[in-house]
Amino acid sequence: MNPPPPPPPPRPTKPPPTTPTQKKPNVVAIGGGHGLAATLQAAKRYAGHVTAIVSVADDGGSSGRLREALGIPAPGDLRKCLVALAPPDHTMARAFEHRFDAGELDGHALGNLVIAALTAVTKDFVAALDEAGRLIGVGGQGRVLPATTMPVVLKAEAASGSVEGQVNVSTTGRISHVCLVPPDPPAPRDAIEAIRDADQVVIGPGSLFTSLLAAVVVPGIRDALAETDAIKVYVANLRPQVPETAGYDVAAHVDALIAHGVDVDLVLCDERGADLGAERGMPLGEVAARTVVATLANEDRTAHDPAQLATALADLVG
Repeated sequence: MNPPPPPPPPRPTKPPPTTPTQKKPNVVAIGGGHGLAATLQAAKRYAGHVTAIVSVADDGGSSGRLREALGIPAPGDLRKCLVALAPPDHTMARAFEHRFDAGELDGHALGNLVIAALTAVTKDFVAALDEAGRLIGVGGQGRVLPATTMPVVLKAEAASGSVEGQVNVSTTGRISHVCLVPPDPPAPRDAIEAIRDADQVVIGPGSLFTSLLAAVVVPGIRDALAETDAIKVYVANLRPQVPETAGYDVAAHVDALIAHGVDVDLVLCDERGADLGAERGMPLGEVAARTVVATLANEDRTAHDPAQLATALADLVG
């Protein structure tokens, strides 16, 4: 009896069609306060990972009281950035922004107190911020880091002479230069590495001297910006900030960055700003970098719109 014939060889199968996937960029955003929060809300729409590097020179309000009492870097702008990266419906993230209005806690934001407590427990300010991020659901898409891990004082040279303290600097006009005291505070290694590994670095929007430059004049941050291959974008404010930058156009902002050792590749401006005059907009001037204009402001021009900012920044990744 003949053996059964061997089974036919399997028919070659056509591999399933593949669609090329574009790697989402690593984005670093530098600054402080509400302006940086808007950039983070924009960046998380198109980035694979977002790192915020935040000024800690604030010496007013809840942050000022905590840094004076506990000797920690100012937590307030860091809290705002953590909340900006958190899911919008996260209850704990909303609670972080709750500000007490009575008793000994009057004026304190809950998130500031949590960051202070986590710092005391972990003995590590960066670890405390990472843990705070986990508490409010930031997850692996983003991280918030301080520009430096030690308390610093912002110092400005102005027309009226030397001025110290972020609150005092913010009310001083005609500033020519800012620095930090001490002059060489250490930057977290993770912040330096994030800048070096970034595909895009976004500076601003925000208060020029008291937020943006207060972060980038940290020597390690400034040096990393000079070394990175990332595309560096400065997002211009919608209007001058009185009295800190009264009379400034976009060019004057860029010139101040350059004077403090920071060169940018692109400047992103709201397309309506230059036509509204100094009262409601930001004239361009002779900007020392390639300038891109786009619709960036919300309807009442009180702030940058995160969705529109995301579209513009995503187009500039390269």
